[in-house]
Amino acid sequence: MGDSLTLIDIFLRGLAVGAMAVLALGALRAGVNRDQRTAILLASVSIICWVITESPVIWSTIGPLWLLAIPACGVGGFFWLMVLVTFEDRRITPLLLAPAAAQTVLGLLRPSVAPALSEAAWWTLNLIAGAVSLHACIVVARGWNGDLMEGRRQLRGLLLGSSAIFALTNVVFAFLAKLDPSGPWLLFSGGRLYGGGVLSLLIVATVGMFVQMRPAVFGAARRSATGPDPRAEAAERQMLGRLNELMAADGWRQEGLTIGELALRLDAPEHRVRRLINQRLGFRNFADFVNSYRIEAAKRRLADPAEARTTVAAIAFDLGYGSLGPFNRAFRAATGSTPSEWRRQALQSSPDLQEAV
Repeated sequence: MGDSLTLIDIFLRGLAVGAMAVLALGALRAGVNRDQRTAILLASVSIICWVITESPVIWSTIGPLWLLAIPACGVGGFFWLMVLVTFEDRRITPLLLAPAAAQTVLGLLRPSVAPALSEAAWWTLNLIAGAVSLHACIVVARGWNGDLMEGRRQLRGLLLGSSAIFALTNVVFAFLAKLDPSGPWLLFSGGRLYGGGVLSLLIVATVGMFVQMRPAVFGAARRSATGPDPRAEAAERQMLGRLNELMAADGWRQEGLTIGELALRLDAPEHRVRRLINQRLGFRNFADFVNSYRIEAAKRRLADPAEARTTVAAIAFDLGYGSLGPFNRAFRAATGSTPSEWRRQALQSSPDLQEAV
């Protein structure tokens, strides 16, 4: 790489590092909850270290700063964690930290083990990165339609999705470069000018949107009691009444219900239904809105002695869930316990019912 290209590469990486530092500092401000703050800080530090250590020129000159390679190892896992916390409102758990922890351990072991084991560790580390990057792409795409926060929807579709796709393709390029180091794809890996340049620009653009839309991305769902226009307020109240009637009539029971289908049943524009559920009812995701009805119905049925022998799976399917996994996750998120645990606690006052369960 010529001197001018080297300077361009260093300049672009410097921009990316500065942008991630801004994002990390922004996460320390009010309005960002503990899980969001932790996920952003971990991802920011890891990405900064990765951007630096992926550059052969910078890596050869940092000397004692080789410790930057440690947090850089878990970059895929930390990025995935930030996606889940930001777009699915997930809480940080040991399970969600496991991919980044595994990548970090593998990265630390590689220099000190036999060549064959080091090679196996490299493949395992990058397979983990590929798996979490692919899942990040799925999460970004899967939740786009049901996201009620307009700022998050824009960030999801325009930039963070591109970053997730780049992360996945970068892993693919790393595998190709391993098999054929002379191939043209090597130029587009994160450690070379073209790949590093694209990555740096994506980081700067994504952070810019994060900072600009921070209240819409991280803030709590807004509840508004009145509208600025009396006619619009009356129309909104009417639509809210129809929505409440529909949901009271078990409209939430439909399997695979989407906000588009709900808007059709209400005969209202989809964007207005989104705003109504977000700003009037306080939900950030459409799935959370639907689950609020389903989980309450599930709790009533699980606590009903007459249904003590009905399986949890049968209740989940009857309430509109396509499989048991999403029901269990939604129930635990709402109550802090699994459906079976909640049922046992609800029926524990009756010894006969405990035997039935």
